[in-house]
Amino acid sequence: QVQLVESGGGLVQAGGSLRLSCAASGRAFSNYNMGWFRQAPGKEREFVAGIIRGTGSTYYADAVKGRFTISRDNAKNTVYLQMSSLKPDDTAVYRCAASSTYGYPRTIGNYDYWGQGTQVTVSS
Repeated sequence: QVQLVESGGGLVQAGGSLRLSCAASGRAFSNYNMGWFRQAPGKEREFVAGIIRGTGSTYYADAVKGRFTISRDNAKNTVYLQMSSLKPDDTAVYRCAASSTYGYPRTIGNYDYWGQGTQVTVSS
């Protein structure tokens, strides 16, 4: 069992930056692929970024590539999402997730555990 708690969301103007954190407790954090997803009102949950255990390889949605950076600190059991050049379209609830499988990191169904989410609002 893994518990995930996100923090760092808030209100920011377009062009600004935020860093989200996701603290994990429970079984060995380093054994999980980690991902960030977001869901805006009236829209489906979508993949934002993922980072693979071991290799640290990263994956990004096209909409955030070059603006967002995912990273992890296994010693702190934490995964981060650095968000820059934020746009109003980035407004959503952001959730982190943990996957024990070796499945494709963009696939929602590959994730076993989810946090409650943190709200990010970008004003124009």
